[in-house]
Amino acid sequence: MKTAVIVFPGSNCDRDAAVALEAAFGTRPAMIWHRDSGLPDLDLILLPGGFSYGDYLRSGAIAARSPVLRAVKEQADRGVPVIGICNGFQVLTECGLLPGVLMRNAGLKYVCRDVDLVVESTVSPFMRGFATGQRITIPVAHHDGNYCADDATLDRLEGDGRVAFRYAPHDNPNGSARDIAGILNVRGNVLGMMPHPERAVDPKHCGIDGKAMFTGLVEALAA
Repeated sequence: MKTAVIVFPGSNCDRDAAVALEAAFGTRPAMIWHRDSGLPDLDLILLPGGFSYGDYLRSGAIAARSPVLRAVKEQADRGVPVIGICNGFQVLTECGLLPGVLMRNAGLKYVCRDVDLVVESTVSPFMRGFATGQRITIPVAHHDGNYCADDATLDRLEGDGRVAFRYAPHDNPNGSARDIAGILNVRGNVLGMMPHPERAVDPKHCGIDGKAMFTGLVEALAA
């Protein structure tokens, strides 16, 4: 299976993502520079965390207009799984692949710590390795992770089962509406999430709760 990590100026989790993908899929992902205007046929695309373009204007706003994003959107429209983690989630909302927007954390401070999440949906290939209601611990590291959307959008996300992860009660690090930590598109092949599963795949890093994301993807894509 062929995977790729999209790299922007300011990405700083691209190598972590590549390590997690290689460990799960057994092959090294292609590292695609943001100025590339095309993509090979892929089985999975990952937009990593970081501070693309220095977070100027809004986090992810400039990256969303990079040449490579046109190709990413084309593949997403064909059903290729696309995951955006942290800054990648911000890019997905800015380019229109996911609804809503990521705003400054409610406390106006950068947050870097482990958080407890509740798995809300397993209807997507990204969620194959989890069980509904399962509680996992994944690190966050962001300044603009406050997910916001109008009530109609939030109701639609919840009604359609498109809330993938929710911060556990009393563990919302950023003020996100309805404790939302990750959402899916209508088709279920695009996932955006603020927590970093790629940082929780090795016991030497004090946690492996993110590993199921990647091993589950392998199973789903091989099915």
